[in-house]
Amino acid sequence: MTMGAAPESEQMTDPADYERLGPYRLLQRLGEGGMGVVHLALDPSGRAVAIKVLRPHIAHDEQARRRLAREVETLSRVRDPRVAAVLDADVDGPRPYVVTEYVPGPPLDVVVETDGPVQGEALVQLARGLLSALRAIHAAGVVHRDLKPGNVLMVDGEPVVIDFGIAHVADDVRLTSTGLVMGTPGYLSPEVVEGGSVTEATDWWGWAATLAYAASGDAPFGRGPMPAVLDRVGRGQADLSRVDPRLAPLLDAALSPDPAERPGADEVMAAIERYANGAPSTMVLPTHPEWVPRGSGHDDTVVQGGQDSFPEGADPYGAPGASPAQQGWGPQSESAARWEDSPPESDWQAAWETSPGQPDPRIGQPMRSGTLAVVLALVVALGAVLPLVAAALVVLWSLAARFADRSVTSLVLRRHTAGHRRSDVPLAVAASPWHLLRAALATVLALLLPAFVALATALSTALGLAVARGGDPDPERALPVAAGLLLGLLMMWWGPGGASLRRGSRSLVRGSLRRPIVSTWVVAALGVAAAALALWAWQRSGVLDWWPLQRQQLPFASLLDTNPFTR
Repeated sequence: MTMGAAPESEQMTDPADYERLGPYRLLQRLGEGGMGVVHLALDPSGRAVAIKVLRPHIAHDEQARRRLAREVETLSRVRDPRVAAVLDADVDGPRPYVVTEYVPGPPLDVVVETDGPVQGEALVQLARGLLSALRAIHAAGVVHRDLKPGNVLMVDGEPVVIDFGIAHVADDVRLTSTGLVMGTPGYLSPEVVEGGSVTEATDWWGWAATLAYAASGDAPFGRGPMPAVLDRVGRGQADLSRVDPRLAPLLDAALSPDPAERPGADEVMAAIERYANGAPSTMVLPTHPEWVPRGSGHDDTVVQGGQDSFPEGADPYGAPGASPAQQGWGPQSESAARWEDSPPESDWQAAWETSPGQPDPRIGQPMRSGTLAVVLALVVALGAVLPLVAAALVVLWSLAARFADRSVTSLVLRRHTAGHRRSDVPLAVAASPWHLLRAALATVLALLLPAFVALATALSTALGLAVARGGDPDPERALPVAAGLLLGLLMMWWGPGGASLRRGSRSLVRGSLRRPIVSTWVVAALGVAAAALALWAWQRSGVLDWWPLQRQQLPFASLLDTNPFTR
């Protein structure tokens, strides 16, 4: 929702809008979204301003008002010609509103659709202007979180950034079938999509995505169903085929799903300037091996977005202007210390306490990757001894995780749009069978490709062992089955439909292992159990136990008997 000028075809004039709001005279409605309406208005001196009037469900929520007041206090300190400054706000009155500078220019996406991609020196001017704007915002302790072409207004070739900082409190949000995310799919950083920490790196990724759009005229991660777009974001599968080949490797590196692999803003800016002068952009990139461009074809390597470096219990939406340590990003953060005394609530409890306008409470929570890695090792080791038991556990875990994800997401969406209602509990109970049915269907569909990968891996491993050791290939041994199970599980995690599994798995772990001491002991016990199962498989010489069935009772036993690898 734009707080500056809108295209003439989208502007709406309503005689009812000619009214006063505090000292401001409302002239024209510029646009509206799920959380508020933006008006063109005049201040007492006759200056044009943009006023965002929040909807009633924000006005009636005291917590949302407090959060908005805290944000406005910080945002009012941002002063840069390339940022639409916050001028005034009233968060205590019956109609809360925020006043910003009125920017008489069209959004970047409208400019590109009308005039075509931005090239040469104009692209350098755009990149440099956005760089200045983001640095001014970050200097105030704010992360924009939703930089995109629609939030960049163009005035005489210079960009002006709007809708910064308050996007997670009272802005137009997009609700997707994969969960509640703040911002626009395709311009959300991978760490936000994965529920990781929200830092300045999030904005620099959005900067690169916006430049990729400007340079090509195409959304870098395409269009289509939102889950598909978010999945491409998480995998780093940007389509830069219409970007100048001299610039594409640079933007490809800057759009890496791993923040640690992205070149810094200064390097990107220097490379763009070099490109505008006719030289290859990648010549100025530091020689870090992880910054080798993936190329337009993109390999199938998957890099996890968001790392486990975000401290347990940290609050990414801490007090604006606070230092990283005060916001819970430092190794000795106050948030981490609080977690030692009072463990964080589960995702389900956090969803129940979500107020209107608040973001998904799962964003910024600890990823618990270490715990999940130990669970993976345990399941693989169990599969090397009792493959049917391991397969059953995989199916049950997938079902539980997807059910948890859908239940929490449904509640967050309901609370976000309508606030707390008496009908929440009955609706949650009534919707549970539907969530369970959808989770079961998703589990079945999501298992098809991993099952094929697991079978192919087991057969390939058996063939490789036969070549190396001699004899006939035998896929019904511990090592081939463990290898197939491992790759199959990784395909489940990162393959189609994996986003719901990842979010739900993290919710299950966070909800069941809330105290650090309990988590440490459980992880240690699971690690010991995995090692014991691996030792048991070795002592059995790789012979599998098909309990609770006998091999002859298996539905695929006849296929194995006729398979050339097992004859």
